[in-house]
Amino acid sequence: MRAVTWQGKRDVRVENVPDPKIQEPTDAVIRVTSTGLCGSDLHLYEVLTPFMTPGDILGHEPMGIVEEVGAEVTDLKPGDRVVVPFQIACGHCFMCSTGLPTQCETTQVTSEGMGAALFGYTRLYGAVPGAQAEYLRVPQAHFGPIKVPEGPADDRFVYLSDVLPTAWQAVAYADVPQGGTVAVLGLGPIGDMACRVAQVRGAGRVFGVDLVPERLRRARSRGVETYNLRAFDNEKELVAAIQDETDGRGPDAVIDAVGTEAHGSVAARLVQQASAMMPRRLSGPLAERFSVDRLAALHTAIELVRRGGTLSLVGVYGGMADPMPMLTMFDKQLQIRMGQANVRRWTDEILPYLTDEDPLGVDDFATHRLPLADAPHAYEMFQRKQDGAVKVLMEP
Repeated sequence: MRAVTWQGKRDVRVENVPDPKIQEPTDAVIRVTSTGLCGSDLHLYEVLTPFMTPGDILGHEPMGIVEEVGAEVTDLKPGDRVVVPFQIACGHCFMCSTGLPTQCETTQVTSEGMGAALFGYTRLYGAVPGAQAEYLRVPQAHFGPIKVPEGPADDRFVYLSDVLPTAWQAVAYADVPQGGTVAVLGLGPIGDMACRVAQVRGAGRVFGVDLVPERLRRARSRGVETYNLRAFDNEKELVAAIQDETDGRGPDAVIDAVGTEAHGSVAARLVQQASAMMPRRLSGPLAERFSVDRLAALHTAIELVRRGGTLSLVGVYGGMADPMPMLTMFDKQLQIRMGQANVRRWTDEILPYLTDEDPLGVDDFATHRLPLADAPHAYEMFQRKQDGAVKVLMEP
């Protein structure tokens, strides 16, 4: 089959690889009909290269048609249309039963000290072949795949794999009061969708911050009060501008949808670039002990949120030696929640919104639809924020 493979920093290629097969009785194999390009994939493209191996198959946002199931997968059959969550979880261990499938005790990558295995996402998360491919082996298929009806285009449901539950959890963790205020830092796919989710869940005012004009216009068209980061000389001016709109206090909650590649963190960016250029035998151990994130967005969130407010971190971070302003965080009495989205915890709440009325705007959420063969161009375009790229779907 054809699949998108990682070959090095900013180097992805579509290559022929072996077809996946059933390996365990809880496996399924699906024929992928749509697969997303995620902002998290860009971290592999640029920053997390010490944890990648040439030939790794990328991607973790698929939907498709079941081709084959293992003997212990009793609720799926060939021909079923399914969305596959990005994490791999068993559904019955202690962590899964408490609503935390991202910490699944059956698939935890204990050799790396990490949580549940993820599709297409570094050796830290199991180096499981990913979903930007014609076919996908799905472990733990008795629990993970979400059956969806025939009929509507893939766009209606494909975001259940990652974007929707990640944005939903970000807003749920932010604990925005009914009629309250929330600021979303970063208006890429997750930040954009988090704004929409906050609105349908009853936020009174939603502020969105980004520096890409197309993303700001897109959010503004749906009622988000937007702020262009480039219009301010420094972080304090941005913070003051939003605080002025919230009685001088700041919003009730701030969602950081940027993560480790924040604009403005010059020193950390140089460290990340240097690490990515080193031989893998050196860069991996160094990254595991001394890696740092670009923390500009997180520091802005800490300054911006009101005292007693909540920070919800949904952008991916990977640093092991990040300096944090603990005095400010403690003094402001902040609550902080974070983590990979627990997809199956939220899908039953989300599905009623995937109706013909389309309150979340999923039907036209994608800005680009490309064949899988154009994946190298898609990665470059998305990484450079060209051509108004916010969400890219690929079709094998």
